[in-house]
Amino acid sequence: MVINNFNQLIKKVSNFEKTRKVAVVVAEDEHTLEAVFKANEERIVDPILIGNKEKIKEILDRKNYILSDEFIIDVENDRAAAYKAVELVNMKKADFIMKGKIQTSDLLKAVVDKEKGIRTDRLMSHFAILEIPTYHKLLVITDGGMVMYPSIEEKKQIIQNAVDIMLSLGYKEPKIGVLTAVEKVNPKMPETVDAAELKKMNENGEIKNCIVEGPISYDLSMNKESAETKGFHSPVVGDVDILLTSNITAGNTLAKSLIYSGNSKMAGFIVGAKVPVVLTSRGSSTEEKYLSLVLSAAAV
Repeated sequence: MVINNFNQLIKKVSNFEKTRKVAVVVAEDEHTLEAVFKANEERIVDPILIGNKEKIKEILDRKNYILSDEFIIDVENDRAAAYKAVELVNMKKADFIMKGKIQTSDLLKAVVDKEKGIRTDRLMSHFAILEIPTYHKLLVITDGGMVMYPSIEEKKQIIQNAVDIMLSLGYKEPKIGVLTAVEKVNPKMPETVDAAELKKMNENGEIKNCIVEGPISYDLSMNKESAETKGFHSPVVGDVDILLTSNITAGNTLAKSLIYSGNSKMAGFIVGAKVPVVLTSRGSSTEEKYLSLVLSAAAV
C-alpha cells in the first residue's frame, strides 16, 4: 500500500479500533494542545498531560477543552515531566511521547537514561514524511533532526529504521535514494562511496525489505524525465519513497526548503526508542504537530 497524501493517512488511523495514548511533556503550550485535542476529537489519540497543572487547566478552560483531572499530571519541573512520560511508557500506560514546552535536550536526557529511559539497542534517528504538491505520494526524508554526521554503519541503521516504519504503515518494499550531488562514485566525495556501499548491502541482503539506489541526485530521484535524459535506469527514479541525506544539515535544509518554499506539509518523530517520540520545534505549526501525532499513532 502506498499512501499518497496525509488525508489517506488520517483515514487509515481513524479506522483503528484502539485509540493511542500520548504522554505530552510540559503540556502548557497552546499550539501543542490545539493539535492534541484535534487528534482527540477525531479519536486518534487520548492525551495524558504532564506539567504545571494550573497552567494546563487555564489553557483547557480558555479553549473549552474537556479532560478529566486523572489525565492531568502535576509535576515540579520539566525534568520531572520528562521522566514521568518515560515511566508511563515503561508501565505501558502511554503508547508514545510528544514534546510540549520543553527543551529537546531535556526530554532526550530522560528518553536515553540508561536506568529509567526507553532507549533500545537501536540507533535513534529522525523520520520526516512530507506531502509535496508536485509529487504523487508522500516522501520521507531522513535524517534531518538527530544524527549529525552518520557513519556508513549509522546510515545503514537509519535506512532500516525508516524502512521498518514504512512497513508498519503498510508499504511492501519502499524505494530509497541515497542522495548525492552526482550519480557516479568519486573517491573525493565520501558520500558517493557510502551510497554505493549501501546499495551493495541491500543487494547482499544486509539491508532488507527495500530497494536502495545510490549514488543518486535529487532530480533523478524525483523526476523520470531527468533520469532518462542522463541515461540513468533504476526502479527508484521518479518514484522514490525515502531520501537518505548525507548529514543533518542536508536533511534539515531539504525538508525546510520544501515546507517554506515549496508549500509542503510535514510530520515527523524520532524512531529507535521503544515508542515514537514527537519532537516538533517551537516554530512548528499546529498542523505539523497534529500530523505528527497522526503519523506516530499510525506507527505504534
